[in-house]
Amino acid sequence: MASLSEPCPVGRFAPTPSGRMHLGNVFCALLAWASARSRKGKIILRIEDLDLERSPRHYADQLEADLEWLGLSFDEGGSAGGPHQPYYQSERFSIYGDCLQRLEQTSEIYPCFCSRASLHAASAPHLSDGRVIYPGTCRGLSPEEVRERGKLRKPASRIRVPAETVSFTDGVQGVFSAFLPADCGDFVIRRADGVYAYQLAVVADDGLMGVNQVVRGRDLLESTPIQIWLFQKLGFPVPEFYHIPLLLDPAGNRLSKRDQSLDLSALQQRFSPEDIVGLLAFLAGQIPRRGRMTPEELAEIFRWEKVPKGDIRLPADIL
Repeated sequence: MASLSEPCPVGRFAPTPSGRMHLGNVFCALLAWASARSRKGKIILRIEDLDLERSPRHYADQLEADLEWLGLSFDEGGSAGGPHQPYYQSERFSIYGDCLQRLEQTSEIYPCFCSRASLHAASAPHLSDGRVIYPGTCRGLSPEEVRERGKLRKPASRIRVPAETVSFTDGVQGVFSAFLPADCGDFVIRRADGVYAYQLAVVADDGLMGVNQVVRGRDLLESTPIQIWLFQKLGFPVPEFYHIPLLLDPAGNRLSKRDQSLDLSALQQRFSPEDIVGLLAFLAGQIPRRGRMTPEELAEIFRWEKVPKGDIRLPADIL
């Protein structure tokens, strides 16, 4: 429970509806929900459907139905709307445009004509997880070069990062630091097709919706220094971050929406909502053994210090 001196948490679950939720998505939704509810806070459902071709509305509608089946209610967001609507990123492009204009007043944003294929060429610097650090190819183009290249293809908009180190303490993973030029690099803020990039959209949405607690998978930890820098550039308070372990299948592979045996349609045929919540509460270290539990019962006992840092293998009987 929040003390009188602590602000009540405002959490969010912000899925990309590109298919049926799998158990890892449910794990994130449940911990975000339980964390906010454990301190009498509120929770927002935001639909991250920037790419509508991959995220048609019927997937978002199914996602809401699955969350309702699990017993997870939201204070605002999704199709129900609320004071910060719209809650679908595909409907918030004018908001992102305003934020981009604000960034243009304080930062260097330049056109980038590089293709994804060229950036993944052997000459480009790669991190151990496969991410590419932009080498600055288009950073110094002259106005004439920009005009000539613009005749052949539309550019993306890329923002130049300063020579700064951003550090923060994650609520699960501990202290994390990144030197922006070497560990993040200049990043795309709007794609060549006019779609705003995730980094800008997620910061604008969290900032404008008053989110002060972000719960998401450990695979997004490396994106956080960039986002903290954007929060500061746009004048938004920086939220607390909790990067939770990923769920792995019994063989140790990361879950995917292609794993139909672990999506909600398959799980609903074999397990009750209380079975699933109890399993995930056990995997999150909140209870000593598997059992049946409601989300409300989990919120009553939820403690972040019990959540493990390392990724978690699912038991074989879940398949």
